[in-house]
Amino acid sequence: MNPIVKSKRRAKVKARVRKKVYGTAEKPRLSVFRSLSHIYAQIIDDDNGKTLAAVSSVGKSIEPMLKGKKKSDVSKEMGKMMAEKAKASGITSVVFDRNGYRYHGRVQAFAEGAREGGLQF
Repeated sequence: MNPIVKSKRRAKVKARVRKKVYGTAEKPRLSVFRSLSHIYAQIIDDDNGKTLAAVSSVGKSIEPMLKGKKKSDVSKEMGKMMAEKAKASGITSVVFDRNGYRYHGRVQAFAEGAREGGLQF
């Protein structure tokens, strides 16, 4: 599939998902972004437009911990880390925003890790 067509398709799906998913102060939005080699996530309060917590697989402090693992395993670990940060901020339940990606592979692994860490979707 042509990369331009693929990105336009994902933008349409993302807009469709974002129409339905909205984060409040009581139940913020957990947004996931995946690049070719990394994964990033944020917990966002859309009412105030603020990021409450964020994690990414990029960084010198995280790199040794994730070295030699598959990308899906890294995603699961990042989900657990996000759940820990959320608990520290007093957040227990979130709305999951898959950001136009299929709920499959790394996105699914991230969600499972977050659930294992104690977040409720």
